[in-house]
Amino acid sequence: MTTLATADDAHAWGAQLAPTLVAGDVIALCGNLGAGKTQITRGIVAGMGSHADVTSPTFTLVHEYVDGRLPVFHFDFYRMENAAEVIGIGWDEFFSEPGVIIVEWADMFPGLMPPSTRWFHIEALPDGSRRVTEGPLAK
Repeated sequence: MTTLATADDAHAWGAQLAPTLVAGDVIALCGNLGAGKTQITRGIVAGMGSHADVTSPTFTLVHEYVDGRLPVFHFDFYRMENAAEVIGIGWDEFFSEPGVIIVEWADMFPGLMPPSTRWFHIEALPDGSRRVTEGPLAK
């Protein structure tokens, strides 16, 4: 469990996670709106050496950042209505790419996530900080 006091801490935490990631890794970021999922993703992408401007792919559904150590494919399931819609955007095709997949709101379609997915749960605390816990999705 990690506590992140600020958005800068969330970014730094993501940047520290980046060097541990290898091609084929899937990162699931779960938490309420404003929990810090995109800020953590910004840190991961920066930690990969990318200079991309990372934004939430809520409306575009997936962003690709390919200028770092490994490509990062950043998904957001928030506006997806069903698993077929996720599959329809080419979800399965990204698993053959030599990069890292990050999914915001992955808990909406856990059945689509591979067994090796690393799940991170982000909880906003009353003092404005965030608690990040790694572990399997609660059933």
